Order: sequence, then C-alpha cells, then structure tokens
Amino acid sequence: MEELNNILNQSFELTKEIEISVKSILILLSVLFIANVIIKLFQRLVTKKLNEDGKLKFRAVFSYTRWFTYVVIVLITLNAVGVNVTGIFAASAALLIGIGLALQTLFQDIISGIFILIDQTVFVGDIIEIEGKVGRVEEIKLRTTRAVTIDNKVLIIPNHLYLTNSLYNWTQNGVTTRESITVGVAYGSDVNLVKKLLIQAATNHKEVIKNPEPTVLFTNFGDSSLDFKLVFTVMDSFKAFVVESDLRFEVDTLFRENDIKIPFPQRDIHIIENKK
Repeated sequence: MEELNNILNQSFELTKEIEISVKSILILLSVLFIANVIIKLFQRLVTKKLNEDGKLKFRAVFSYTRWFTYVVIVLITLNAVGVNVTGIFAASAALLIGIGLALQTLFQDIISGIFILIDQTVFVGDIIEIEGKVGRVEEIKLRTTRAVTIDNKVLIIPNHLYLTNSLYNWTQNGVTTRESITVGVAYGSDVNLVKKLLIQAATNHKEVIKNPEPTVLFTNFGDSSLDFKLVFTVMDSFKAFVVESDLRFEVDTLFRENDIKIPFPQRDIHIIENKK
C-alpha cells in the first residue's frame, strides 16, 4: 500500500513553477471521463425530441461548446488538486498569444457558422452568390460551407465571409428565379416582330416556366441600336446560365430567319487636313 502511495504521489516537474503528480493526472482523467458521460447524456436528452435537421444544427453548435467546457473543467480540476494554474498561464503566455492570433480567423468562422445555423440564412440546397462565385450549398459545417458550382467544382467558403460580404441567396424565396437577357436591333427594325420573336424563343424553351409568362421590355434608344430585355422565369436557377445561352442562340437564329439585324457600334471618322 505504501508503495502504491509512493507511485501516486510521484511528481513530474514540468517547469520550476509547475509540478503535477500521478494522482493528479488520474483524478483529471477520471473527471474528464465523468464529464464526457454527462455531456453525452445531456446531448441525447436535448436532441431526443428534435427532428434530424434540428439534431444536426444542435450538434454543430454544441461541439464548440463541448470543447470549451472541457478546457474549463481541466483548469478547475488542476487548480483543485493543487497544480499552479497561474504558472501554466504564465509559462505559456507567449504561446497563447501566438495561438490566439493564429486562431482569430478560425473563431470568426466558428461564430459565423453558429449564426448561420441559428439564423437559418442559408440551407442545404440553396443557390448562393458570394464574391462573384455561385454555387449550390451541399453541406454547412461549423467552420466552412461546401458548395458545388455550375461547372461541378467544389467551392469551400469560410463562414466569416458571410459577415464581411454581401450574400445573395438566389433560392430564398423558392427554386424558381426571374432571369433576363438583353439584345439590340438595328434602327428601322419592326419592333413588334422583335417582341414576338423574343417571346417565341422563351416559350419554346423547356426550362422556361409558362406562368408567369415571359415579357419583353423596350429599354432604350441606344447609340447604335434599339435595346430590348427579355425577362423570363426558370424552373431551376442553377441552370440559368445554360438557359440564357440557349436563348441567345435561338434569338440569333430567329433574327437571321426574319432579317432582323443585330448591329455593332459604328463611328464615323472625319480627317481634317491642315492646309498651310
């Protein structure tokens, strides 16, 4: 028994001010084990009546809180068993400052992730635009959001960008969105025929919704052309770029068939000779 006590009381000197015994280490491990069991029971109790979406959100937020709790428990336990906690902070002050600066962005991402999950600004499946990049959200984590672009590239977005940049959620009001293309025709063209052909191009496309109907706006008398905007609604806004491209091809074909000219900017240059 005395030999066991000697082993338990054997101390390890980490620094001149910090010393920890085998008994303290065992107590710390025991406390952490008990705390882990209690935390898991608490998590199960809270998430018992939540749906799957609610469980995922709670686990994401709770994972950050859990690690913070562990740190607090470790410090309290070490102080209770007689370890100089102040000495630990003093010995690691420079290290903690360096880690704090390095983890500044990480904590910004984590806090932003919590805001996203609580505020429900973005959901999985939403199509978002941030910093000129467009993608469909596939996964929202505590630190990053994973999205897939229209050309099937994975876009990893640090969550702090949601707080520092304007976020456009294309599908917040539904999966359908209002899109448009613009085109200019030569002066003297039959504007009613232009309107008819633009409507025809939109209504014949399978991805364009019939209700609300496509509309044509005569936007301006431009420098070199009469400017029109074709406004339409697509079934899946993630395919909007493809639909816009298809409509431009179709408009060009219809205009050629009906002798509607799409002009290009022209300038008259007058050369004045300097006669002496």
